[in-house]
Amino acid sequence: MSEKLLHSFADAVADIQDGATLIVGGFGLCGIPEKLIMALRDRGVKDLTIVSNNCGVDDWGLGLLLANHQIKKMISSYVGENKIFEQQFLSGELEVELVPQGTLAERIRAGGAGIPGFYTAAGVGTAIADGKEVKEFNGKPYLLERGIVGDFALVKAWKADEYGNLIYRKTARNFNPLVATAGKVTIAEVEEVVKVGELDPNSIHTPGVYVQRVLEGQDYEKRIERRTVRKAN
Repeated sequence: MSEKLLHSFADAVADIQDGATLIVGGFGLCGIPEKLIMALRDRGVKDLTIVSNNCGVDDWGLGLLLANHQIKKMISSYVGENKIFEQQFLSGELEVELVPQGTLAERIRAGGAGIPGFYTAAGVGTAIADGKEVKEFNGKPYLLERGIVGDFALVKAWKADEYGNLIYRKTARNFNPLVATAGKVTIAEVEEVVKVGELDPNSIHTPGVYVQRVLEGQDYEKRIERRTVRKAN
């Protein structure tokens, strides 16, 4: 399984083509595959559909792809930290599908589990329901939501072994385990790669069967999206 281990981020994204659908892990700037995103920026692929909780900030994370006009459509739940996102949406350059956060997580989970759709009460009676099938269960309306499968899934983990088994660290776990299951090709960037057998099997969050490519990165910035401090007494 050592063929999963790559050493070039450029090589890892070399077959991502224009128009691809990418599912990207992270929440805010926590647990984002920042080096894979930069490799995509450098590659210059365009007309991408990105499925992710949010779109980074103006100068970091997925915001780098926005600034480079590489994203055609965003499927996400929170978009409030990015001025470029606002500008491109209002100008009509960027198509946006807003999804309730829990629904987005479940759509990704469903896609990874081979479930084509499910019904949820979230969004009933709002603009989220426009154009969607509504069905009653026990006298209450529910929307049909579709599972999401990406051409590629990009995740950030803390540790991996050469088989691609992944461990995420604390809140960086967020969307990443779901995203890792939902790509036809899953690419994981990690902070440390260890030999097979060195990870505690009980601590593995994503089994290597879901992961096709693993890369070790160095010098992670781990920016804080919105720094909040308390005034000194």
